[in-house]
Amino acid sequence: MPRDVQRAFKNGTRSLDGRPGKNYWQNHARYNITVTAMPPDRNIKGEEQIVYTNNSPDTLKYLIFKLILNIHKPGATRFNDADSDYLTPGVHIDAFSVNGQTQQWNDKNGPFTWKGVRLSKPLLPHDSVQLSINWHYEISLKSGREGMIDSTTYYLAYFYPRVAVYDDYMGWDRMVFTDAQEFYNDFNDYTLTVNAPKNYIVLATGTLQNANEVLQPAFAQKLATSMTSDEIMNIATKEDLVAKNVTAQNEMNSWKWAANNITDVTCALSDHYVWDASSVVVDDATQRRASVQSAYNDTAKDFHHMVSFGRHALYWLSRNWPGVPYPFPKTTIVQGYAGMEYPMMANDESYQDTIFSRFVAEHEIAHSWFPFYMGINETRYGFMDEGWATTFEYLISRADIGVEKADSAYKAFRITRWIHDLNAEEEIPIITPGNNLGGVGLGNNEYGKASLGYLALKDLLGDDLFKKALHEYMDRWHGKHPIPWDFFNSISNASGKNLNWFWNNWYFSNYYIDLAINDVKKNKNDYAVSIKNIGGFAAPVDVVATYDDGSSETFHQTPAIWEADQKQTTVNISTKKKIISVQLNGGIWMDADERNNSFKL
Repeated sequence: MPRDVQRAFKNGTRSLDGRPGKNYWQNHARYNITVTAMPPDRNIKGEEQIVYTNNSPDTLKYLIFKLILNIHKPGATRFNDADSDYLTPGVHIDAFSVNGQTQQWNDKNGPFTWKGVRLSKPLLPHDSVQLSINWHYEISLKSGREGMIDSTTYYLAYFYPRVAVYDDYMGWDRMVFTDAQEFYNDFNDYTLTVNAPKNYIVLATGTLQNANEVLQPAFAQKLATSMTSDEIMNIATKEDLVAKNVTAQNEMNSWKWAANNITDVTCALSDHYVWDASSVVVDDATQRRASVQSAYNDTAKDFHHMVSFGRHALYWLSRNWPGVPYPFPKTTIVQGYAGMEYPMMANDESYQDTIFSRFVAEHEIAHSWFPFYMGINETRYGFMDEGWATTFEYLISRADIGVEKADSAYKAFRITRWIHDLNAEEEIPIITPGNNLGGVGLGNNEYGKASLGYLALKDLLGDDLFKKALHEYMDRWHGKHPIPWDFFNSISNASGKNLNWFWNNWYFSNYYIDLAINDVKKNKNDYAVSIKNIGGFAAPVDVVATYDDGSSETFHQTPAIWEADQKQTTVNISTKKKIISVQLNGGIWMDADERNNSFKL
């Protein structure tokens, strides 16, 4: 346990039983944001008022602001190359005031994605400060997580200056955004107004407050009907958009959205994207529905199915894994170039293979629970959200396409590139802070390796106990900021098992998966299969015995076989038949060297 985390436990903000401590706190803000986009003009203008409340016991002499879009400035620290279409002058602050008093903002302090601003009057514990910021930036021609999808279709993300997280173990979040790792945000309340020209449809995080003001009556009615219907409705078709009869015919329409207790807001706008919608019951107990919407270029054949994919994902994930009702009122999937999740929004590519399109949509929607419901520090501990999204993506795929195909796809897409790569970066412990990683050390730690660890835990505990413990962890920490030790402690506490050996094995070690059969000995009443754990991970494995009559039998071994001794174990097979060979089969827990996985008697 790092010293900063030890301090949090000592201060009582986190508890060793896996619950928030008696002194737990987190800060909160209310954002009132107005942003104006007038395509094809690339200049985006914004203004915001922020009421930031200091719930900490500390006096804050300064604030840290995140200016994520400065990643586009020449000279910014980034993990990827940047061409001319990507580069922009970054974010320019036009006006800044604190409690109504104008304060100078120095834009010339380098291309950093965060900035410290000293307060003229320190912010005392349990007090608040009112901030007002006007800014503008030039949207990037290159569309990734955000940017121009085409000349009249924009995706705006990370577009507003925000107060960084100040937490109980790290203090101010000064982690640099490199366009590789993801984000860490507080739970805030948002009012978002998007000003766009007539004939532009706007979609955003939150609930649309003024549909009757920005849409023509027939289209507002269709949208309202979709909120209570299982039917997939074409809110605005290609023909409607060509006829220019969808939106109110003001020169500029102001679309207003609201969302509370959420970590971010994004929006998209287009004058030619078609718009579909439906809804689905996500909570059987209350019959609560969630809206599912999609916006896309009519030529994208896979996106014609996207609302159906979204409905299926919300229905299945709410009832199966994680089995917690979808916590938000809506989800919207927009056709773009990112494969990126945001609260209630996704910016997804179009693919020829509709099965893969569904797979991507399911992964991004799975992020609704991790990190957006759970408040994960994705930048530092991305395995706490990407690992879960990868796990849920795999489990829903087993329902979608069958166990065999899902297992094959999971191994090919998530595991093979790790287990067969001898690069030393692959053995970096999963717990390693992701803000210090890149390349395969970052990607496989956050996705495949972490997911295998969660699935190994599921195998160890069994589905019922695993779900009970997972739900207890989520119940304790949703809307808060859990860190890995909260997860480890909570699962151990809720399951009633000391799992420290398992956490140390999977998340703190430099292990991998490589099992070998040392020997098979015939005893009086059974066969003793001696297995060596060369790679070290406590992975489950099937021991497959082939008999002299040509039949075979599989004996599944959970990770429990490694609790007493993580280096070697013996599996006893009781049978009256004669065994002629034994084979190890790890399934999705792929073995780095299968040459020593069989033994002939």
